[in-house]
Amino acid sequence: MTSAVDDDLWSAVGDPTRRRMLDLLLADGDGTATSLSERLPVTRQAIAKHLGVLDRVGLVRSTPAGRERRYRVDEAQLARAVAQLSSVGAAWDGRLRRIKRIAEAVQQTKDQRGIQR
Repeated sequence: MTSAVDDDLWSAVGDPTRRRMLDLLLADGDGTATSLSERLPVTRQAIAKHLGVLDRVGLVRSTPAGRERRYRVDEAQLARAVAQLSSVGAAWDGRLRRIKRIAEAVQQTKDQRGIQR
């Protein structure tokens, strides 16, 4: 996760309302700002702004539908985001294992010194 696109992506999904919108779009297949605003405690205008953010980072794609736009989750971009999150999680798991080994070695050294005295 080193590029600005990745930072924008994670900034976009960092918002709980946008995560809930993604959940709804995934569950329903697609939706409009109006249909999403009926299910979330924010205005249609706020939903439209959130959809704009998700669209800019590629997590949703829109198509015209009369006077509105229908939004659908871009599954390839979502898969990319999930892969990045898994990669970050794996890296942190490795770091935590190393910290644990160091802490255990320090504790073992302390225990051995206590026995030798």
